[in-house]
Amino acid sequence: MDRHMLNFDDEDRALIIGSSGGIGSAVVKLLRSQLGEERVNTVNRQEAGFNLFEPESVKRLADLYPGPYRLIFDATGGLEINKVPPEKTFKVLESENMQNHFLLNAIGPALLIKHFYKALQKNRVSIFASLSARVGSIQDNKLGGWVSYRASKAALNQVIRCAAIELQRSHPNSVCVALHPGTVKTELTKRYVSRHHYVGPDEAARNLINVIKQLGPKDSGGFFDYSGSAIPF
Repeated sequence: MDRHMLNFDDEDRALIIGSSGGIGSAVVKLLRSQLGEERVNTVNRQEAGFNLFEPESVKRLADLYPGPYRLIFDATGGLEINKVPPEKTFKVLESENMQNHFLLNAIGPALLIKHFYKALQKNRVSIFASLSARVGSIQDNKLGGWVSYRASKAALNQVIRCAAIELQRSHPNSVCVALHPGTVKTELTKRYVSRHHYVGPDEAARNLINVIKQLGPKDSGGFFDYSGSAIPF
């Protein structure tokens, strides 16, 4: 057994935040099939007043789920907020929509790290993984558009990098990463996947968990796709 990678044992637990979404619910189903239902805790918008737009609700949830966890999987985030589609041009950019993207896709995960990092195991490899998106890569951006979503995911990637550096001081075995799941067809994305190769949530979950199980502390702060390949920031 490689002690520098995540290998679940009979006592390990996982926490899935955003467990009611397409990818989050698939990750829950997969992990419960591997670990057992009682060892996979879930948090979603229907539970205990959890709302990333309300910072106090994040703190309350952290108090309810103190861990320790080998894996905290952040499946929160959104492409459309309040039914506003991604911008195709700056001409339709609205301040409120852009603020909402940053609140949900960047500030929300930052608050999750702030309040949940103590729930990670210290003495063994433990992972905080957050769903990002390839369109958040600045170097990879060749098309423009989707300004608010792209910018908020780029901000999330920087949050992950900062968190990885800080977590190494208190949790030297921790891994903090951003993950791109590929194009996944869910109720929230079905309007945008027709021109791209896509997978269903169950396949996306298998891919992501397979990647997570290969990660070690040397990978902390990285941005990886569903195959485990590094994505440039």
